[in-house]
Parts: sequence; C-alpha cells; structure tokens
Amino acid sequence: MSRGPISQFVRHHFRHFNAAALVDAAEGYTHHLNQGGAMMVTLAGAMSSAELGLSFAEMIRQGKVQAVSCTGANLEEDIFNLIAHNFYERVPHYRDLTPEDEQALLDRHMNRVTDTCIPEMEAMRRLESALLAEWERADQAGERYFPHEFIYRLLRSGALKQHYQIDPRDSWVYAAMEKNLPIVVPGWEDSTMGNMYAGHCISGDIKNVHTVRTGIEYMMVLADWYTETSARQSIGFFQIGGGIAGDFPICVVPMLHQDLQRTGIPVWGYFCQISDSTTSYGSYSGAVPNEKITWGKLAVDTPKFIIESDASIVAPLIFALVLGE
Repeated sequence: MSRGPISQFVRHHFRHFNAAALVDAAEGYTHHLNQGGAMMVTLAGAMSSAELGLSFAEMIRQGKVQAVSCTGANLEEDIFNLIAHNFYERVPHYRDLTPEDEQALLDRHMNRVTDTCIPEMEAMRRLESALLAEWERADQAGERYFPHEFIYRLLRSGALKQHYQIDPRDSWVYAAMEKNLPIVVPGWEDSTMGNMYAGHCISGDIKNVHTVRTGIEYMMVLADWYTETSARQSIGFFQIGGGIAGDFPICVVPMLHQDLQRTGIPVWGYFCQISDSTTSYGSYSGAVPNEKITWGKLAVDTPKFIIESDASIVAPLIFALVLGE
C-alpha cells in the first residue's frame, strides 16, 4: 500500500483507542479489497451536506466502492451542493442561535443542518423543477425508475449542468453515475424530494404514484445483486452512521437465508461502523457488531470494527488511508 503524507501522519499518531480502531478498520477495508472483495458503503446523517463527496467520490472512481445505500437526504443533498454551493451559508455559532434566529433563517428560506444552511430556492426548488420534468416524462410513458435512477438520468441529460457550482468530481453521486454504481435508497419518501413527489401525486401532476419505485423493490433488487455478487466475491459492509441506510441493506442476508431458504449464500465478509452512538441498551446504532451474529448478518470470524467518533472527521481519514494519500 502506498503511503502519502496523510497516511503517514495517521499511522504515526493514531495508535490507541478510537484512533487505533480507525487505522485497523482502514487496513481491514484494504485487505478485504486486496483479497478480491467488494464493498458496500452506507451513508446516514448529513454526510453529503458535510461534503463527504470531496473524498468519497475518489473512492468510487478508484473502484474502492461497489455499491451504496443512502438516505434520500444524502442522495439529494449531494446534488443540492453541486448546483447551489455558492448560495449555502455557514453558521459556525449555531449553538448560540435563539428561536428567533431560527425563524429568521426560515423567513429567508434557509434550511439549517447543524452549521450549514441549504438555500431552498437555489437548491431544493431547482432540483425539484428538473426532476418533475423527468417524473412527468416517465409517468406519461408508463415507465418506472428508482429515485437514484431518476437522478442518474438527470445528470446524464445535462439539464442541470448550467447550474453546477462545484467541480463535478467532488460530487459522489456524479461519480456513482459515471460508474453506474448500484445504489439503494431505503425510506426515500422521508426526504425533501420524496415529500415533493408526494405533493405532485396529490395535485395530480403525477398520475401513477408508482412511477418512482421504492422500498420493497429496492430490497428485491438488492437481494439479486447480493446473490449474484457474493457468488464471485465476499461483500463487505462499511457503515457511516446508523439508521435506515445501514439497517435496511444489512438485513438482506438473513432475508435470503431465512425467508428464501438460500442458506448457501455467505454473510457479510467485513463490517465497520462509524457512529457517535455509544453502546447502549436497545439502541441498534449503539449495538456492538457481535449482536449481529445472532441475527444472521455477520459470522463469528467476520472482521468487525466500530469507531465511536464523528464520521465527518473519521470517514475522510479512512478513505485517505485506503487510497494511500
């Protein structure tokens, strides 16, 4: 593995506790790929608004990621940043905001995500307008696509190109589109675009609510992908945050085993979770990896790593180690 200055620094200084776990997880990731394995990365939280694309896009381009599971928010917020970056506002003193300060942001149509405000008109409505044209076109043609496929079609059409405000190479969704990477977006309905789509169905702009394919069909497609891919190579699971982005896809293995009786399909061959949810009672995001053995998701000998820290700090460093930067 090549070691650039970032990798050298991390390996020299990150020797104990969560820092050491970070290095171990990166080495495990690299070993898994070097052994011919594939990797699914799951994105929860607000990783796209944290501009994870700056590092994650390169991971995709260099073939370090073979599939992604993400929330609808992470899918759309990467595109928001692509087309409206210059209109974003950072609020470093967000901890000091009063309710009146928050109302003032709302009045200016600035939606806050911790220290970052997303502009409604330039980001959300701009994407909605372009997507609505795609939704209506598919609806009228009797065609159906997944949420990420509509985004891929939009990027390939060039309809938003005039609005790009960052280098597309820093957009992880754009990199995924170029690779035609498999993406699953569980719970897409719980996103800004999902809410807007519901609105257009209610208003009658979209006649067939099923024009956008969602959850159950995503699981069916994921089951096929996992079955076919795992027959050739071990599949790892790199989870950023908790929630549905990770909960949904990791369940595909016990579903295949227990509900379809495909007992010969291997479990996940590597597991790592970055989370600030500490080990706790009844919290899935705070469950230690060994608990997943009882659910048929991981094996006794599956390499398992957990890093209890801020993913916006940890993930780019792990990616740098994997990329040898």
